[in-house]
Order: sequence, then C-alpha cells, then structure tokens
Amino acid sequence: MRKNRNVSFGFIYFVLLALFLYIPILLLVVFSFNDSRTLSFPLSGFTLGWYRELAGAGTLIESVWNSLLVGIGSSIVATILGTMAAIGIIRYEFVGRGVFLGLSTIPLVIPAIVLGVALLIIFRQMFDVNLSLWTVGLGHVIINIPIAMLIVASRLAGFPDNLEEAAMDLGATYWGTLRRITLPMSFPALAAAFLTSFTTSFDEYAMTVFIVGTDPTLCLSICIHNFGSPGICRSLSHWQLSSWLVLS
Repeated sequence: MRKNRNVSFGFIYFVLLALFLYIPILLLVVFSFNDSRTLSFPLSGFTLGWYRELAGAGTLIESVWNSLLVGIGSSIVATILGTMAAIGIIRYEFVGRGVFLGLSTIPLVIPAIVLGVALLIIFRQMFDVNLSLWTVGLGHVIINIPIAMLIVASRLAGFPDNLEEAAMDLGATYWGTLRRITLPMSFPALAAAFLTSFTTSFDEYAMTVFIVGTDPTLCLSICIHNFGSPGICRSLSHWQLSSWLVLS
C-alpha cells in the first residue's frame, strides 16, 4: 500500500521560515572567512585573520565572560525561585493565590526601560548600592523568575498530583517525593526554564544599561551597542563582532 507523500502547507511554511531565519547567519559564517571588509560576492580569498583579531580583542572577550557569568548565575537562581513558586501555585491552595500569581508575572508586562529606571532608583537612591555585575544579575533574576515559574508550572499541571500522594503513602517524605518524583518528572521544564532565562539574560540590553554602572563594557550587549563610540570597543572591527556573534 502506497503512503500519501503529499507535502503539507505547514511543512513548506516551516522550511521557508527556517531559511529566512538561518540563511543570514550562514552568510555571516561565509563572510567571516573572506579576505575583504566588504559584504559582497565574489569572495576575495580565504583567511582566518578576523578570528585572530577577535582573539586579541580583550575588551570584547571580557564582556563575553561577564555576560556568561551573569547569565548562568541569574538563570540558576531564577530557575530555583521560579520552581518554588510554581510548586506553590500548582500544588497548594492558599489565600491570595490569584494575587500572588498576578504580582509575580508583572515583570513580563512592564517595559524593560521602565523596570530598569525603577531598579536604578531602588539601588542608588533608596539603598545607595554601587552599580556592578551584582546589580545586573539581580535585575536579570527579577525578569526571569516569572518566565521560569510559568514554564515549570505548565509542566506540573500536566501530570496528576496523585503520583506524589502515592509516593508519600508508601512512606516517602515530602522532600523525598520532591527529589525522586516531582523534580525528575519536571526536568525537561527545568532545563527549558534555565535555557530560556539564560537567553533572556544574555540578550538583555534595555534594562541592563540602567543598572550596569559606569563601565559600558561590563556586558556584551552594552559593549556591542556602544560599538563605534569614541574610546569604547574602538579596537574592534565589524568583522570581529560578526565573527563572535556567529560563534555565540
């Protein structure tokens, strides 16, 4: 019996969308090996010189490490706190549950610029805290907690809580059930929450620019935005930025 091999409209749409998204990135990869500063065909020749220049761009490399440090740290904290909030919302009934859920998701709807200004006022005028990577990390935790909470909550709502009840009926403690049943079954959601939080943190600019302090090269997004300004990342070339963006 022959199978129907008709190509659906959805598949065609997916292929076209993937090409639209990834062809520019593939072109950057090709041009990063081109021995020319112009983004045009035909290629002038093959070279690794742009990657050697990238390796010598100390300011950019430092900003990358700072962004990785903030992204990983804030994502871990946000995933832990978001998971705790998700368990409380899905598994328990308490007074003010709806209010708590509404307040916890406010960072998702507040513009990043508004949130950045608010955090700047809190850090500097209310608590007189020096702006640094610590303040950036705290700000990223705030915007990532609701993301992690909603992702994990959707997973917890997807399997019945009687599995946890059965484990406790068989003698497991609450924490043992959490460690052996709940968290392992929620691992895909935990991984998704961490990766989504890391992506959001690594790419965040609008809020970060207000709480990063006086050094505009602390984070990669700030460094790239200030590319070309006098005294800021002036040793970098367009090719260095393109090469790094492709590698990242």
